[in-house]
Amino acid sequence: MNVLVIGSGGREHVLAWKLAASPKVEKVYVAPGNPGMENIAECVNIEEKEHDQLVEFAKENQVALTIVGPEAPLLDGITDRFQEEGLKVFGPTKEAALIEGSKSFAKAFMHRHGIPTGSYFVTSDYEKAVNHVKENGAPIVIKADGLAAGKGVTVAMSKEEAFTALSDILQDDKFGKAGAQVVIEEYLEGEELSLMAFVHGETVIPMVGAQDHKRAYDNDEGPNTGGMGAYSPVPQFTDEDIARAVREVLQPAATGMVKDGRSFTGVLYAGLMMTDSGPQVIEFNARFGDPEAQVVLPRLESDLASAILELLDGKTPKLTWSHDAVLGVVAASKGYPGAYEKKKPIVTLPEAELLFCAGMNKTNDHYETAGGRVLLVAEKAPTLKEAKDKVYNELKNLDTNHLFYRTDIGDKAIKRLK
Repeated sequence: MNVLVIGSGGREHVLAWKLAASPKVEKVYVAPGNPGMENIAECVNIEEKEHDQLVEFAKENQVALTIVGPEAPLLDGITDRFQEEGLKVFGPTKEAALIEGSKSFAKAFMHRHGIPTGSYFVTSDYEKAVNHVKENGAPIVIKADGLAAGKGVTVAMSKEEAFTALSDILQDDKFGKAGAQVVIEEYLEGEELSLMAFVHGETVIPMVGAQDHKRAYDNDEGPNTGGMGAYSPVPQFTDEDIARAVREVLQPAATGMVKDGRSFTGVLYAGLMMTDSGPQVIEFNARFGDPEAQVVLPRLESDLASAILELLDGKTPKLTWSHDAVLGVVAASKGYPGAYEKKKPIVTLPEAELLFCAGMNKTNDHYETAGGRVLLVAEKAPTLKEAKDKVYNELKNLDTNHLFYRTDIGDKAIKRLK
């Protein structure tokens, strides 16, 4: 069968790579894709916001399954559009994707359904927001309510830092419509876990856990990004910790969406803080995490295409996972997540088996930068330490005139294992 992946980043690259390995799949199309994935998929020059063109393409090319990678087209209703045309699509409807599209909606949803999460305050009024911070002190978390590509969150360690974040969002319109409201949340202590699941209505099939690294620089310093690297498994957590998170968070979320008339189909991602009192939700996403997908999917031994088709048919696919570890490190354009220059040459690409490309273009057979996060190098090995050593060995050959990467991905876990 032919499959279509919508999106252009590293997450879509790993999806295309995994689907291309399926005996059921004859051809993988990615729209718009990027030049780094041309060896495994046909990139189609249609942007993710062009829903009508994508529907026409799927019909003309006998696409049997479409998987939507990024959040923006989901919130624009691309799944609804495909369903109207009777096309098989994996991703939540516009109504269901709101669990990611509005942080205030997600918080109210969690409180309604008894899903553990920190206390919060929502306002569009700058003075009220400032007063709330004054009353509650720091550390405190400030979030733009809408989609901000992972950059709309400030973990403020001082009141001054919180005031700056509030001013950026509510007074300077840094995030436009996404910042019409702010959500101010209590700061949670603990260790983070990204836990994704394949969901169809009330059926929840959890994946293996991963840990993302949101801050731009080593030692978790610098601004928040979309994610600078990840690893799986997360040895800090036991199988029972993961099972508890499924029981207390993912299953009630899927059931709650059905009860609310917003039945969710797709990948539900819980960003969790594992606290002394159990898992607490920091955020929900309505799709695969990026970079988490790049370290989780290489551990999936089952056929991804078959699993998704079975799920859409109302069955419960059985998934098997490798016991090996996968660790991945992002190379980003210098300046990211702030302003950065584009069209900078990428002289050599790392030789890694698991190289997933994102913000890059190709001009006359030469690769150049085209976005913030440019590529991710991952390696699979029996231990995290071995995977990490292999990745950083590959990255030694990367030309860092225009790119940078963190040198400490996975260190926390490796130290814990010692």
